[in-house]
Amino acid sequence: MSGSHVALDFQTDLTVDGRQVRFLNIIDEYTREALATRPFRSCTADQLCTVLDDIIATTGRSPTHIRMDNGTEMTAYAMGDWCRFTGVDPSFIDPASPWQNGTCESFNGRFRDEFLTTEQLSMAKLKGSGTGTTVRQHARSPGTGGRLAHRVQHLQAPRLAGLPHPEAYRQQWTHQESTTPPTLS
Repeated sequence: MSGSHVALDFQTDLTVDGRQVRFLNIIDEYTREALATRPFRSCTADQLCTVLDDIIATTGRSPTHIRMDNGTEMTAYAMGDWCRFTGVDPSFIDPASPWQNGTCESFNGRFRDEFLTTEQLSMAKLKGSGTGTTVRQHARSPGTGGRLAHRVQHLQAPRLAGLPHPEAYRQQWTHQESTTPPTLS
């Protein structure tokens, strides 16, 4: 992520009990890798900063820019402070201009088509922590469980033959000694 641009956005859906759930999707704009997809009933700027810190700790890479809309979580003082202290440049899109965050909007569309419209969602707590995770149930076979992270990996699978998976592409790119991105052929 060092030297990279990251896009983030929230996507809203309903759980089986009719309550709103918001998915925080964070995407690497170059590799199109989904760095995080986290469900929240509500998300504060502090929680958003924690997710970003987790991504940096997990990947060992820090973005140089974050593209996001002007939602309350993104414009809060906590997020501004986080950007200033980590040296990340916030890049806000214009109000009512989702096309300016096309990478994340594209992921959101695929996430809705391939996951949210085919699943019944209920919220559960991770053992020993206060963060939410998603337990999914297949619409055709109620009662079968699965993991959101596993499903998101399959959403990223390239549709065109011959293109590498975003994770494989990122690994190929980061293992090269030069700064020239690898070719897709």
